[in-house]
Amino acid sequence: MSAPLRLVLFDVDGTLVDSQGSIVAAMTASFGALSLMVPDREAILSIVGLSLPNAMARLAPEQSETVQHNLVEGYKQAYHANRLEQGAASSPLYPGARDAIETLHDIPEVLLGVATGKSQRGLDALIEAHDLERYFVTRQVADHHPSKPHPSMIDTARSETGVDAADTVMIGDTRFDMDMARAAGVAGIGVSWGYHDRSALNGAVRIIETFDQLPRALDNIWT
Repeated sequence: MSAPLRLVLFDVDGTLVDSQGSIVAAMTASFGALSLMVPDREAILSIVGLSLPNAMARLAPEQSETVQHNLVEGYKQAYHANRLEQGAASSPLYPGARDAIETLHDIPEVLLGVATGKSQRGLDALIEAHDLERYFVTRQVADHHPSKPHPSMIDTARSETGVDAADTVMIGDTRFDMDMARAAGVAGIGVSWGYHDRSALNGAVRIIETFDQLPRALDNIWT
């Protein structure tokens, strides 16, 4: 009997790439352009993973929807400009990320995907910059889904790949990722190197400290 198909979904910011410098810089530019007080770094990193409208609603709850919309647009422009200027260096891969992706990709029954609060444009540019196009068979982005932790991204990835919930794992660095996994009925693996404190990952079935711990964590879930 052949092994069942497995689906491993990765969050992006704070999980595969360290984009905090670009995120903080773009958020600072966005708030500064409207002469608003810039949230502190900790507050900015606390919303990474949410779709931008939800993020701005949390960071500037006292502002009108129009102002929040303008903050979103300003952030997109600043982030895009930063990426054009710095290229892949604006969001470097974490140590071991590429090896982990390649190792899992080499397993015939394992499919890889991403579920991210990034836009389609942002994700496509990042994947191209790091030469990762061939690895991910499903790419779920903020443009087409409710914000995390709504399960829509995982549900759609499973629908596209035909993989059962029991054979699907979500890997991420934030509470939003773990809550999304739980909402979708799949296992969540937390990573300790991202933007939320380890204590926020209490919904994870495993927490890994380095990417080389990922294969064993997956084995423990699937055996």
